[in-house]
Amino acid sequence: MSRVCEVTGKRFGKGRTYCYRGIAKKKKGIGLNITGSSKRQHRPNLFDQKIWSPEKKQFVRLKVSAHALRIIDRVGIDSVLRKMARQGA
Repeated sequence: MSRVCEVTGKRFGKGRTYCYRGIAKKKKGIGLNITGSSKRQHRPNLFDQKIWSPEKKQFVRLKVSAHALRIIDRVGIDSVLRKMARQGA
C-alpha cells in the first residue's frame, strides 16, 4: 500500500538537506558555505486507522494523515466516506 492519505491525498514531498562548513561571521570567520547537498523526502504523518461508521454499522479501515483525522472529527466519518465515494476513491 502506498504512503498516501486516502482522505486528503497528502503524499511525499521532495527537498534537500545541506551540509555547511566554515566558521560563522559572528565568530570572526568568513561565513558558512554549503559544501554538499543530498536529496530527501518529507514524509506525511500517516496512520492506519479503524474507524466506526454508524451509518454502515461497521468499522472502516483507512490510511489517513493527522490532518485527515481532524477533518473526520469535525465533519464526521460518514460525510467523508460519501465525499470519497463521489470522487471515485
